[in-house]
Order: sequence, then structure tokens, then C-alpha cells
Amino acid sequence: MTDANTQPVGDAREEPILAEGVDEEPVESNRRLFTGWGYLLMAGLSTLYAAFHMIALNGVSISAMTGVEVPILPQFPLETWNFRIVHISGALALGFLLFSAHTFSDDGPAQKNTRLLSLLSILLVIPALVSGATSIGYLNLINSGTLPEMGGLTTWAAFPGTEIYASEVWWFGTPLLVATFGAIVIGWFERRNRDLFAASDIVLAICGIVVAIYLIAIYGTAARNSVGTAFVPIGVAFAATAGSAMILELTRRVAGLALVIITGGFLVYTFTAHLLPGILAVQNAYSWQRFFGHVYSDAGILGPTTAVSSTYIILFIIFAAFLQASKVGDYFVNFAFASAGRARGGPAKVAIFASGLMGMINGTSAGNVVATGSLTIPLMKKVGYQKKTAGAVEAAASTGGQIMPPIMGAGAFIMAEITGIPYTEIAIAAIIPAILYFVSIYFMVDFEAAKLGMRGMREDELPKFNKLVRQVYLFIPIIILIAALFMGYSVIRAGTLATVAAAVVSWFTPFRMGIRSILKAFELAGIMSIQIIAVCACAGIIVGVISLTGVGARFSSVLLDLAGVSQLLALFFAMCIAILLGMGMPTTAAYAVAASVVAPGLVQLGIPTLTAHFFVFYFAVLSAITPPVALASYAAAGISGANPMETSVASFKIGIAAFIVPYMFFYNSALLMDGTWLQVTRAGLTATVGVFLLSSGVQGWFLGGRSAWFLRIALIFAALFMIEGGWFTDLVGIGIAVATFFVQKILRPDPDATIPVRGAD
Repeated sequence: MTDANTQPVGDAREEPILAEGVDEEPVESNRRLFTGWGYLLMAGLSTLYAAFHMIALNGVSISAMTGVEVPILPQFPLETWNFRIVHISGALALGFLLFSAHTFSDDGPAQKNTRLLSLLSILLVIPALVSGATSIGYLNLINSGTLPEMGGLTTWAAFPGTEIYASEVWWFGTPLLVATFGAIVIGWFERRNRDLFAASDIVLAICGIVVAIYLIAIYGTAARNSVGTAFVPIGVAFAATAGSAMILELTRRVAGLALVIITGGFLVYTFTAHLLPGILAVQNAYSWQRFFGHVYSDAGILGPTTAVSSTYIILFIIFAAFLQASKVGDYFVNFAFASAGRARGGPAKVAIFASGLMGMINGTSAGNVVATGSLTIPLMKKVGYQKKTAGAVEAAASTGGQIMPPIMGAGAFIMAEITGIPYTEIAIAAIIPAILYFVSIYFMVDFEAAKLGMRGMREDELPKFNKLVRQVYLFIPIIILIAALFMGYSVIRAGTLATVAAAVVSWFTPFRMGIRSILKAFELAGIMSIQIIAVCACAGIIVGVISLTGVGARFSSVLLDLAGVSQLLALFFAMCIAILLGMGMPTTAAYAVAASVVAPGLVQLGIPTLTAHFFVFYFAVLSAITPPVALASYAAAGISGANPMETSVASFKIGIAAFIVPYMFFYNSALLMDGTWLQVTRAGLTATVGVFLLSSGVQGWFLGGRSAWFLRIALIFAALFMIEGGWFTDLVGIGIAVATFFVQKILRPDPDATIPVRGAD
């Protein structure tokens, strides 16, 4: 027998490498796969887009980098609104060129567009260019210094009857809308090979850039002060209408119809609210010009969601891309297998560990399912889990990554932006709730494995733990990120340092990052960012509706009325609204909308701001595994081969304990690190016992044996007593659990007995 240490690295018998390709970005069914000059063009644009953000966020001027003054290049930092406009515009242009309006068939013949559609698409370039030339003319006019100033700002007199007004309507707005809506409609029918650009998508990319040029020009004048009023320039309304339409279309392409339909419902509500009864009514109807002049501002699309996507989210997407380029993600998953693979039902516990690590960086529950589930789900099935259970475990674990500090997907950054609470305080408060979430899932899968008598994976099926421990330095980028944040560095500076560390650490692995790899990482980041940017911008439209109509405040009044009857009832209502708003939506969008509608009402109830937002955030995250619309569960079902609805129900069951956790930290704020160390420690321990008892009751497995139906009910009651966190209720819960244990051990009731039904024989 040859010693394992003398075996070649590639010997799969001695050193099996389970995780390969986890870091590979999955290719969506509607993403174009360019070759030749098309690939070089898109790779270059994606790289420049991501690198632009890294440079701008760190405030590095091109002159400082090169030592040469280049007047045509922007000097950083950019003005906030301009930066966000460019951020969205770049994502629109890249998104339309990369993602088709239709899916591609892998085995079908190449589809050609008709000659008529080609001609129509080419003709639409003309109005797009006319609108673009007009907006450039406005920019030059504003910068010429010939226009009068008011309060230090250039005036923009675009009132009805003026020459500028007529120009905005006929030479800018009308051509822009014709090109935008025409290209969107033609794109639904136009068919091109997967490696070719579609003419309609090129038109949309041009329109996205035209909108940015116009808004940057106009928002640099005194006209910016008229946003949200009836005096907003008509051209802003045209640009915002076209921009909103493109955001909705790109969201449909990259995130599906769910968010688009919800946003469409809010848009319809805006123009019909004056006709509705009750709390949904508004006094006066909103004009098209006023609404769309309002929505493309920091009260809507350019507001909190885009503020976060243009700073923290894209920065951590770049960080994740660097980790992928250095194959650190593969190491995370292999480390999880080496650590937990031997336990009973090992692959399920690996999924919890690996998905928690990957999910906090990934930013989307469904995306994390695809990344790690392609490896863990087949292995779970191999050791005995049913198809639906295997998919459900991965979905629940991947969803938990969104609440795992320090990165927490992206929700923590949006929470910091909305509430003004420092990010580090939010990350610290998230520690115990995240532990409780993953502990509850661990108990559920462990008890399931115990009931079914599952084994763990054999030693020869796993990576060598000793070898992986010697590579533990690959965790250094994340350690640097955490350390920098708690040393007082800004999130941007900490993320930048962690990104640089990922490149440096790669030099101690076979996947050293040189110039080519770094450029590839920026290219990957540019592509990865498109979905989340589109989703955040789309959520910004909803936020704009809420801020203009005040519907959020009216929901708050409903919560106040319910709280007069029962505070628990008000919380339950808030939970339902947060889950309903989040169904079918990525986490960031789900929380952003729920935070605008539900959280203010909870704060008015007297609930601390952090607790209220964590309550809403938690349930917005859990919407990804809540039937009937559970994005993470559906993604997992696609890998496991199980029925999507059965998988979503199973994931709901596995995550059931997690639905209790927000009530725990509502009744006991020590779970959010609000209290002395003794209070926090006791709260964490009793809450852990509570989720253990709840998992035991749901799964019917308690301390080494199966439980009868009435004992399961007793365990659930014991768990519920642990929620409040008071000494008396904790002692009652523990007392019920102890009594249950003795009944199970001494009386040994039949675990297969059913609930007696009156009239049965």
C-alpha cells in the first residue's frame, strides 16, 4: 500500500476533489455567447464597467493614475446622482447586448430574424440617434455658459410655448420613446443566432446611454430642484418613461416576470389611486409628467436601492469575482466536505456549511442554489435523501446565506442606507439570528438522517482534511474584510482591501492571478452585476410609487389599528405582507420594498428601528423558500428533478423553525446583541434550545428516538414557550421538554400511532 502523501496530486482514489467548477458562473438560457470580435467587445465593455466602479468608489482620478491630464475623462469622485445614472445606464447597455429577449435552444437550428424586422430595427436607430444628438446639444448648451444662472445653478427654461420645450418634445422625447418602445416590442419577435447581436438590442443600448446623457445634463441645472413637482421639465418625464420601460424589460430578461408584474401593479395603482376606496385612495390624480419626473430621482430609481447597488453591491460582486477567479469557492466547498461529510447525511450538512459561505457573497438565493446545489444535491440523493428533500435542504441553506454576516448578500447595505444605522452594528446584530437559522436547518436535516438511518460519506470519498487545513490561508480575504470593517475602515475601503487580498492569496495556489486573470475577474463582475442592478432599479420604481402616493404610511396606520387589538396580530400581518411582497423577487428587491411598506409601521408601534427592519428583512429572505412562489426552491427542483411545488413545501418545512426566530428577537432584543454579555449569552442559549425543540417536534425525533404524535405537539409547545426569553417562560418550556423526555423513555408510546378520530373503530 503506497502512502497517501506520496501519491500524485491528481490521484482521485487518494485525494478526491469533489468541488470543481463551483466558481464557474452558470450561463443563463438567454445569454448570448459571442465569439471573435463580438466576444472581445463585450469582454472589454464588461471589464471597463466593473473597473470604472472600483476606480470611482475609491475616488482615484485618471490623472493621478497616469500622471497625464485628460480633459474628456471624468475626475472622481463623481457627483452622486451622475454616478448612479451612469451606473444604471451602463447596466442597461451591457444587459441588452448580453441578454436576449428570448431563450436559446441548445439543440435546435439557428433562428434567423425576418427581413422586415431587420429593416424596422435598423430604422429605429435613426430616432435613437436623433434623440442622442439632441441631448448632446443640450449638454453643450448648458456647459457653454450662455444660459442665465439662478442661485449659482444654470437655469433650464423648458416651459410650454418656449423653443426648448418644443425641442424636448419633438427632437428628444418623441424620438426616444419611438425608439425605446419600438425596440422592446421588436425584440420579443426578433431572432438571431446566439453569437450575434440583435439590432433591436443595439437600439435599446443606445437609448439607455441617451437617457443618461440627457439626465446628467438637466440634473446639473436648477431644473433638478423641480423634480417631483408639476414644473419638472417635460424632457425629464420622457427620459424617465423610456428609462423605466428599459429597466422593466431588462428585469424581465434577467430575473423573470414576477418583479415586473408587481412593479406594473404599483404603476397602475399610481394612476388609479384617486379612484380607489379606503386606505388605498389618494386625493388627487397624478399626471404622467409629475410621476415620471419624480420616479427617476433619489426618491425612486436613484434612491436607496441604486445607492446600494452602485456602491456596496457591485464592490462585493467584484470581490466575489476575484474569489471565483482564484478558485477560492472550490476550496470553501471542499473544506465543507472534509469537515462535515463524515456525519450522518453528510452531504446535507455540507450544503449548509458551503451554502452559508458562498451565499453571503453570492447575493441571490437562487444563484447560490445553482452554484453549490449542482454538487451537493446529487450527493444528498446518493446517501438516501428523497429528491424533494435534497433540493429543499439546498434551497433553505442557500437562502440562509443572505442573512450570514459580514456580507449578508446585499441586504445589510440596503438596511444601513435606509435606516442610517452603521453597517458594523447591523452585522454584529445579525450574528445570533444567522446562527439560529443554520442551527435550525442543521437539526432538521440531522433528525431526518437519523430517522432514515443514513450514513455519512466514506473517508475515501472525501477530500483530505489535513491537506485543506494547510490551505486555510485562503480564508484570509474574508478575515481581512471582517477585520477592516471592525477597525473602522469604510465598507468600500474594506471591500477593496479584501479584493486585493484575494488576488495576492491566489499566488500561493495553482491559480495565480496575473493581469489576464484580473481583467477576466472584472469582466465576470461586470456580467454578474447586471441582474442585481436591474432588480434594484426596478425596486426603485416601486419605492418611487410608495414615496409619491404615501401608501406606506397608510399601511402603517393599519398596523397601528391591529396593534390596538393585539401586537402579535400586527406582527403576523407584517410578516405576511413582507413574505407576499418578496415572493418571486430577489432578496434585495424584496427587502427594499418591504422596508418601505411595512417597517415604518412597525417603528410607529414603538419597536426599535433595528429590530423592525431585521424582522422585515428576515421574512423577505424567507420568501425564497415560501410556497407557492419560492425562487430558491424552484431552482433546486430543476437540479434535483423533483416537483417544484413539492420541493417548495419541503423547504418550507425544513426552514419552519426560522419563521419563529424573528418573533424571538422581537420579544428578546438581546438576540440582536442589545444587552449585557450575560443577557446576550442566555438569550442565545435558550433560543438555540427553542429551535432544537421545534425541530424535534416537526421531525418527530427527540434525543435519540422517534416521538409519538402527542409528544411532538408537546415539543412544539415547549419551543413556543422559549420565544419570549423570560425566566419563567424558559423554565416552563424546559420543564415540558424534560417531561416529554421521561414519557418517551419510560412509557415508550408508539411513534406510529395516529391521532384518534371520533367515530373511528
